Amino acid sequence: MQKKTKRFWPALIIFSLTGQIAWVVENMYFNVFIYKMFNASAADIALMVQASAVAATLTTILIGALSDRLGKRKIFMCAGYIAWGISILAFAFIRVDLIGSLFGMTVGAASACISIVIIMDCVMTFFGSTANDAAYNAWLTDSTTEKNRGAAEGINAMMPLVAILVVFGGFMGFDLSKAESWTVIYTVIGAAVFLIGILGFFIVDEGKADPPDELGYLATIAYGLRPAVFKKNRALYAALGCFVIFNIAIQIFMPYLIIYYEKSLGMADYVLIMAPAIILAAAVTAVYGRVLDRKGYERSVFLPLLLLFGGLLLLWLVPAIIPAEGLLMKAPVFIGSLLMMSGYLSGMAVFGAEIRNCTPERMAGRFQGLRIIAQVLIPGVIGPGIGAAVLKGAATITNDDGTTSFLPNANIFLAAAAVCAILAALLAWYFRAKKKKAD
Repeated sequence: MQKKTKRFWPALIIFSLTGQIAWVVENMYFNVFIYKMFNASAADIALMVQASAVAATLTTILIGALSDRLGKRKIFMCAGYIAWGISILAFAFIRVDLIGSLFGMTVGAASACISIVIIMDCVMTFFGSTANDAAYNAWLTDSTTEKNRGAAEGINAMMPLVAILVVFGGFMGFDLSKAESWTVIYTVIGAAVFLIGILGFFIVDEGKADPPDELGYLATIAYGLRPAVFKKNRALYAALGCFVIFNIAIQIFMPYLIIYYEKSLGMADYVLIMAPAIILAAAVTAVYGRVLDRKGYERSVFLPLLLLFGGLLLLWLVPAIIPAEGLLMKAPVFIGSLLMMSGYLSGMAVFGAEIRNCTPERMAGRFQGLRIIAQVLIPGVIGPGIGAAVLKGAATITNDDGTTSFLPNANIFLAAAAVCAILAALLAWYFRAKKKKAD
């Protein structure tokens, strides 16, 4: 493990926040982008999420192992952020008029744009996962210990909510039904990520480089899949298994969340409701990271699940018990969103810290592939698939141009709550079995 310097915390905050802003644009607004610009279906959105999950997983496995093999993180972080920014800038040129004129299309340009977005999303994910999922996360594991990992993970885990707040606030003044708004958004976000990559060469301390791993590259890639490694690190694989289920619950509803608020609930000002919920949830997450350092994994994991379950249940009940719009609906939506986000981010902190605590030293890179399988690949394939199945036959609306779009319904929250309850039951069983074995 490398020794922390005064620049560790600023580097942690800057790289974590910038990376999460880019991921928020991808995970929450690419869906809105292809929905509003090209009338994408729920199946199109699910396919994009699933393809990106596969790309993220393969990238993290390959680059994480390579960073272990070379004993370096910084170059992958900084160069990766620079390339990541350039790939985000490229989305500014995916427009119906530009694609139609470029390929001489009079019809089918919107469908072509959806395909291009899905492909480019995978390209962008390659650079983002190189920089963030593989290199940054390995660097963070290398730079912390069990004594301060909860505090660091609390900050790291709250950044997705802070990023959502930044993106919501930044996007609030844009009409997302206009192509020119997306051009500005992708230009600004892409440039910011690009510049942070350059800044990283001056603020990221890698410390003394580890010697190259004695294993070959292919052996390093396959290391985490060995039965002997599994037997030696059972607690790590148990935490990863729980992380899979946790993220499946999140991916059932998250790809459709903004569309649900804006279109299904008719809350055009959803940003004003979400912003205070995000601020409070971020504060809860930062504080809970220190609670985790004091109390440990087993005594900290259930409260986030309870908060998540309660928030999801309330969001499911809102349209059924309060059909009217206005303040009467906004108040429970705010409370449900606050509970859901607090549970989501504090849960990410708890599982993230436990996975880092159980990761063998000098092997953080090769295990990032397993972490991304648990966080992105399996949940990214199963979660949106469950969500799309739940929304099959959902109500539709007719757009101004005569096309139709689906309307997400609250059943996605009920399905996610059910998965959350299953996880809580499995964790209770696991801890009882572990205690019984110890006795």
